[in-house]
Amino acid sequence: MDFQSFVLAASTGNLAETDDPVVQARANAVEYRMDLASKPLESLSQYDGTLPVIATNRVEWEGGKAPDTEDRIAKLKTAAANPAVEAVDIELEAIKRGDADQLLSESHVKNGETSVIVSVHDFDRTPRIEDLRDLLDQALEYGDIGKLAVKANGVEDVPPLLTVTREFAAQGQKVATMAMGEAGSHSRAVAPLYGSTVGYAPAKPGQATAPGQLDLTTLASLIETLS
Repeated sequence: MDFQSFVLAASTGNLAETDDPVVQARANAVEYRMDLASKPLESLSQYDGTLPVIATNRVEWEGGKAPDTEDRIAKLKTAAANPAVEAVDIELEAIKRGDADQLLSESHVKNGETSVIVSVHDFDRTPRIEDLRDLLDQALEYGDIGKLAVKANGVEDVPPLLTVTREFAAQGQKVATMAMGEAGSHSRAVAPLYGSTVGYAPAKPGQATAPGQLDLTTLASLIETLS
């Protein structure tokens, strides 16, 4: 999975949900939320689906359920070595804290066999446009893709995010951007037009893994219509 074209990922903590015909028809990949699974590595070892996996073990302080322990990163490192996993998602803050050094230095990650998505989430606001640029710059210093998800408190928060998305995409940088919350839900359908390379929707309707997510069928249809 080289992310040269837009990837729509079905987010789930239950890999059995990827057998759903809607997921098979609409998604290009699975975002496996390991932090939402009871036995994440065991389930991953048994996965025999056709969709490539983006492994995410989201920590509590960035909107996930995984405790802030060394074991969290160790599980993500193990997942990264699984042949079905073509990308891993790690938080920028975890990298800056030095938590993810071993994950990033693993040969299958360092040599490009497994892509690295470095993510930033702000669940309170949309930072100033200068700060949006800076956050993506920092994420791309470590990752193949810089992911930036911010909270839109009004529709006026979305245009700066789209502007920055277009700037980075025009420079050949791979970014994934979205505005969370009801006011920003439309950004998930529009951002791909500006160059966002990854989008997310719940594999099962009604089980959003982030605020403002559209269901998979709706998002896929909107992106198809607009593109």
